[in-house]
Amino acid sequence: METIVPRKQWTVAVRINHWAMALTIFVLIGTGFLIAYPVTVHGGETWQKFSVGEIRFWHNLFGVVLAFLFVWRVYLAFFSTFKADWKDLLAFTNIPDTIRQIKFYLLIDKEEPPQTGLYGPLQSMTYLILWIMVFFRVISGLILMGAGYDAGITGWAYVLLKPVERLMGGLATVRYLHHVFSWFFILFIVVHVYMAFWYDAILKQGTISSMISGYRFERVKE
Repeated sequence: METIVPRKQWTVAVRINHWAMALTIFVLIGTGFLIAYPVTVHGGETWQKFSVGEIRFWHNLFGVVLAFLFVWRVYLAFFSTFKADWKDLLAFTNIPDTIRQIKFYLLIDKEEPPQTGLYGPLQSMTYLILWIMVFFRVISGLILMGAGYDAGITGWAYVLLKPVERLMGGLATVRYLHHVFSWFFILFIVVHVYMAFWYDAILKQGTISSMISGYRFERVKE
């Protein structure tokens, strides 16, 4: 006989960080594509038009917000009083469980491997890659922003990151890679949303609602 019991999985801080980062990334993707492929503004005097400049302002602003959210999430991963989950991001290093989860997703095995931490093996690998992508986006974004704004904290960051710019092959390459990574984020969002709905539909674990309520449902055998 099985009983479904709720288990607390996500703190308020992690949930706020998750949704704030999701909103920030959506804004950054949208404004980023508008910067890369500007739309034509009809009517009015030319000197009154500053649409791309305004879009770039909001893109830079939300880029700074993303940087702070990233630092906050890394802090929670190591110093959260409820669950410091940095070790859970290494769940994929358990090769047997990783292979079993791959077989489960491919419908070869019917049983999902046991999940002792917050993330399954493939989920942990995906989130670790996401963190790396966010880190790269923040660094490349600071380089691009510093190239246009050389005062204050932005100017200091650009001076510190100038060797990174040279190592990457110059400002043009940094901008190109910064743009390319937008597509990686889009791919992640599609897969992430699909898997969340898939888990809810197949395993009935309340995966989607857990990031709102903080609780996930588990089956316990009596």
